[in-house]
Amino acid sequence: MRVLVTGAAGFIGSHLTRALLAEGHEVRALDNLQTGQFWRIQPVLEQIQWQEGDITNPEQVRTAVEGMDAVLHQAALPSVPRSLQDPVASSLANVQGTIIVLQACREAGVRRLVYAGSSSAYGDTPTLPKVETMSPAPMSPYAVSKLTGEQYCRVFSQLGYVETVCFRYFNVFGPMQDPNSQYAAVIPRFITRMMRNEPITILGDGTQSRDFTYVENVVRANLLALKAEQSRVSGEVFNVGCGEQFTLNEVVAQLAEILGREPKVELLPSRLGDVPHSLADISKAHSLLGYEPVVRLPEALQRTAAWYLEQQAG
Repeated sequence: MRVLVTGAAGFIGSHLTRALLAEGHEVRALDNLQTGQFWRIQPVLEQIQWQEGDITNPEQVRTAVEGMDAVLHQAALPSVPRSLQDPVASSLANVQGTIIVLQACREAGVRRLVYAGSSSAYGDTPTLPKVETMSPAPMSPYAVSKLTGEQYCRVFSQLGYVETVCFRYFNVFGPMQDPNSQYAAVIPRFITRMMRNEPITILGDGTQSRDFTYVENVVRANLLALKAEQSRVSGEVFNVGCGEQFTLNEVVAQLAEILGREPKVELLPSRLGDVPHSLADISKAHSLLGYEPVVRLPEALQRTAAWYLEQQAG
């Protein structure tokens, strides 16, 4: 299959690029390198068609989708706090960019687009676990933008323009995630600060819980979505998580044991737009895609910590 990965130099996109190559697919990679980092795909550069470009640029997107069978649309401007500071930028990348990609796919006759949505669409509704049939209640411009992109995908599918499969990712983490950005995910930040014996900052009291999802599980879901029957999946939304929740305090304790460190934890006030608890119901993805998490949290934390230790040693 000929597959375009948008946001291929991003954390998830770079893992997807490697997995597609391992399965023998022909891969084209698009990224504007605004938040993606070139070092992530440099080792496979000779095996892919690399295109530096922006999803908000229609001409660049048309060039990228030409001749493709499918698109894994990962490109976005991530982060809740970033969207609070600059909601316009989030909307341009995540909404406008997604429409441009969808329309280019429609014009080029691309068969299927798989969209990287977000569990932030659910907001802080108290019902757990989160089920796809629940009414969305986004709490940030980022969440609104990702939900809007998802709705455009659904409409394009209903109109028969492009088959679409939408995922709502739950707190994805793993190797190659940037721990240094001010918007970094908590697990890489916890690991690297603990490795350096630096204090860990938790916004809140640490009892907030997440369905932490190892990146390999997300990759598996995307590969399944490429192969699934149209009648079962097109126009559908699926949670991608593990169906398990852990508090930040529990994650810190597990990492401390893995790294053999005594963590120094600083508690700060909660952040506007953050959700206290998150847990995915993954039964729909299991039923229609055959999705099962292949790596659970304890092993995932060990693998992730090992990667950062290796980087430090190297």
